[in-house]
Amino acid sequence: MERQIKGRDFILLALTAFGGLGIEAIYAYALEPLIYGAGMEEWGTGQIIAHWCITCVTWCLVAIYILWKSKHKYGFDLFMKAERIPVWKWIAAFCCVAFVLFFNWFDWGGIKIVLEFQKLGILKFCFQYLYYAVETVLFTLIIVYGQKACETWFHKENIPYGGIVVALTWGMAHWFTKGSLWTGIGSAICGFSYGIVYLLMNRNIRWSYLLLLIMFCL
Repeated sequence: MERQIKGRDFILLALTAFGGLGIEAIYAYALEPLIYGAGMEEWGTGQIIAHWCITCVTWCLVAIYILWKSKHKYGFDLFMKAERIPVWKWIAAFCCVAFVLFFNWFDWGGIKIVLEFQKLGILKFCFQYLYYAVETVLFTLIIVYGQKACETWFHKENIPYGGIVVALTWGMAHWFTKGSLWTGIGSAICGFSYGIVYLLMNRNIRWSYLLLLIMFCL
C-alpha cells in the first residue's frame, strides 16, 4: 500500500532547506579556518569569494535534492501552472515589497545594494549578490514547504504559515549568526512578509522568487 503523504513530509523538506543554509556556518567557523589558518574576519578577497562559491554550490545541491524529492516522492511540483493573479493581489504584494524595502533602508541607513557596492567593489559585489540569489532559493523553499505542511495539518490555505516558519528558522537564526537580537527580529519580520507575498502571488514560484529576491537584495 502506498504511504499517505503527511504534513511532516513537507516540514522535513522545509527543515532540510534550513539545514542546508546552516551548512555555511560549518564551512565558515569550522572547516575553512582550519584550511586558511585564519578566522573569517581575516580572510582576503580570494578566500571570501571561494567561501561564497563553495556555499552556493552546496546550496544548489540541497535545493535540487529537495525539488526532486518533492516532485518524485510526494507528487508536489513547485513549477506547476498557477492561477491567474488578480490586480488587487499585485497591489497588496507591492505594498509588502515597499514595506520591506523601507525597513531595509531604515536598518542599513541607506539603500542596501548601493552601500554594499560601495563597500565591496565590483568583483566582491558580483559574487556577494550571486550568493544572495542562491540564499533566496533556499529560504523560498522553507516558505513553500512550511506553507504546504501547515495547510496539510490545519486545512486552511489563507494563513501565511510559510512566513511564520521562515521567520522562526532562517529569520531568527540571524540573531545567532550576526550576534544581534534586533537583526534577528528584523529578519523574522521580513521573513513573515515574504510568506505573505508567496500567498499573494497564488503560490506562483517564479513571481514569488523574483519579488523575494528584490525584497532581500534591495
